Amino acid sequence: METSTPMQHSEDDNEHVFLSKYPPVSVPDNLTLPEFVLQDAELYADKVAFVEAVLGKSYTYGEVVRDTRRFAKALSSLGLRKGHVVLVLLPNIAEYGIVALGIMAAGGVFSGANPASHTEEIMKQANAANAKLIVTNGPNYEKVKDLEQPVVVLGEERIEGATNWDDLLEAGDRAGAGTRSTKEEVLQSDLCALPFSSGTTGISKGVMLTHRNLVANLCSSLFSVGLDMVGEVTTLGLIPFFHIYGITGICCATLRNKGKVVVMNRFDLRTFLNALITHEITFAPIVPPIILALVKNPIVDEFDLSKLKLRAVMTAAAPLAPELLASFENKFPGVQVQEAYGLTEHSCITLTHGNPMKGHHTAKKNSVGFILPNLELKFIDPDTSRSLPKNTPGELCVRSQCVMQGYYKNKEETNRTIDEHGWLHTGDIAYIDDDGDGFHCRSHQRVNQVQGFSSKLKVAPAELEAILLTHSSVEDAAVVPLPDEEAGEIPAACVVMNPNAKETERDIMDYVASNVAHYKKVRVLQFVDTIPKSPSGKIMRRLLKDKMIENMARNISNT
Repeated sequence: METSTPMQHSEDDNEHVFLSKYPPVSVPDNLTLPEFVLQDAELYADKVAFVEAVLGKSYTYGEVVRDTRRFAKALSSLGLRKGHVVLVLLPNIAEYGIVALGIMAAGGVFSGANPASHTEEIMKQANAANAKLIVTNGPNYEKVKDLEQPVVVLGEERIEGATNWDDLLEAGDRAGAGTRSTKEEVLQSDLCALPFSSGTTGISKGVMLTHRNLVANLCSSLFSVGLDMVGEVTTLGLIPFFHIYGITGICCATLRNKGKVVVMNRFDLRTFLNALITHEITFAPIVPPIILALVKNPIVDEFDLSKLKLRAVMTAAAPLAPELLASFENKFPGVQVQEAYGLTEHSCITLTHGNPMKGHHTAKKNSVGFILPNLELKFIDPDTSRSLPKNTPGELCVRSQCVMQGYYKNKEETNRTIDEHGWLHTGDIAYIDDDGDGFHCRSHQRVNQVQGFSSKLKVAPAELEAILLTHSSVEDAAVVPLPDEEAGEIPAACVVMNPNAKETERDIMDYVASNVAHYKKVRVLQFVDTIPKSPSGKIMRRLLKDKMIENMARNISNT
């Protein structure tokens, strides 16, 4: 059993640098990501690796290994070469992990795209990544048919002009056997993934990640998983797999530990609860709006929660309001709530909670966990770049083997994000306390900038949403920034009221105002029937913002 030591803190060259309280973990030098996560898979050949929650379609570990190799060989026979980018436009399906790992095993670079994107957005990513091949399914084929690249389509449907997935795998069988999936040796230093991230500037950019980056991140983030847990964890696969956390933190991490991923392609509360119970899910990475639904939605009462096998949920997309955390723990006693912090540019998870059964402490409630092994952190003053001591909020910077190689064909943004000493500047404001637990204060990209007397004051939407949700008549809420001629931006809220509520919009605005500083007040509030959410449950803020502006313009024209 590993034991922790006090958080290490060095002040060399007048810098406050923080290290993990746990000893370093080894990272293998000679394994690609597919080799690493599928290591010893033959010992679990008959165990289910992926199963779709609704349709029940499944793949065993033996089938995952087989089809990963078949796909890699087929890609090589199609002319895919090391370093070529393959754009994957798929919802969460059982084959997704096989597709991604097959691309990597062939020496290609996996670039996941959001299937909800418009055709123009997909074209922009494909062009920016210089994609040589597209992998999609029937419903999404129309979005990629004009990209002038070969297209592989999953599903039974045969589409003229595209290559069917099953036909391609059969071609892979005919490509011949071999110990490696491609004639070109794939090295750990080679690129394997090119996810797109808005980074600290809000403009989407390709993030270059190597096999080494992702293997190193998994070694650090999985250090807390004991041998007794191998083959025992059933993970919910609802977070989109095109996202770095979906493909690395869910698919790859679960495959490495020979667990099972229960795949869902969109959030529906009844389907979600049924999947938790039927598939005996033990670990569920979700977003805060789903926790809100579990606490407040009466649909939950239709299910026998005593049948749940759930041990832990993890949120990482946005801060969790303390009141919401308390309500969840009261309704689901025995389920550990873990809040984590990670970003695409650092391969995935950076701060997380440990496994108390393995002698690791559990970080404080509402913290995003402790520093993982092999990582260095510091917090700097955004204005002076001076590093700050513990308990002092500053921009979080991280240095490790997980840091991206840079933004694809964007040296200027790369140099702005990674400094000459290898520190990745995240753009997020956070601090670390005396016990080594990290607290995320706000993100530069997810704040409202409200003009103050001498500077722009930052207002986090999650903070105002948490206050709105404490009102007994409020069932759901979302806060977005609206443009304002004088202030630059003002906080605006969409609120779902319960059917018996008597309060007016002004009443709810006054309630918030009584609980926050003057500059944090909600300046515009509209009652809505629902808060639009993505398939994974994240608030669709851009859609809300556009709708609010449209409603305001209509009201002005009517007057």
